[in-house]
Parts: sequence; structure tokens; C-alpha cells
Amino acid sequence: MYKVNMFFTDLQDNRYTYKAGDVFPRNGLEVSDDRLNELSSNHNRRGIPLISLVEEETTEPVEDEAEEETETVEEKPKKKRGRPRKDAE
Repeated sequence: MYKVNMFFTDLQDNRYTYKAGDVFPRNGLEVSDDRLNELSSNHNRRGIPLISLVEEETTEPVEDEAEEETETVEEKPKKKRGRPRKDAE
């Protein structure tokens, strides 16, 4: 996935405009590797990289400690609070 670095008009896509932070290419558009290389380098009309490759984060399974804590735990009976009964002495 590529992110747009700064505003530019794509002359090869009917002058479609991209703003900084947009995803390139827009949804539904296929772009050649040559075009991606051109826009991500200084080998374009503006002479500066207009897009940057963004590495997508891969999520690795992480052992969930909370899962261990949610195992069956026997509840202790609740103690009654209040004044002790007179006959309990």
C-alpha cells in the first residue's frame, strides 16, 4: 500500500487529485510497477517522491494472559456482614 506524501494531480488518471495522507492508487485503479516507481522516486515531473510505500502491519498471534485468568474459578461463599447474633456466643 502507498500513501500520498503531498498534494498532486495524477496526469495518467484523468487529472485525479490526491491529497497528503490519501491511499494510492485510488480504489478500483490498477497501476503499473513503473508508475509506482516513478511516483515514489524523484523521477517524475515534480522531481520529488509523491508517494511512499507503507508496510502493512502483520499481527502475530500473541499468547493472551487474560485468557488464562478467565479459566473456571470457584467462587467462595460470601460472608455475611453485620452484628454478631447474641446466641452465637
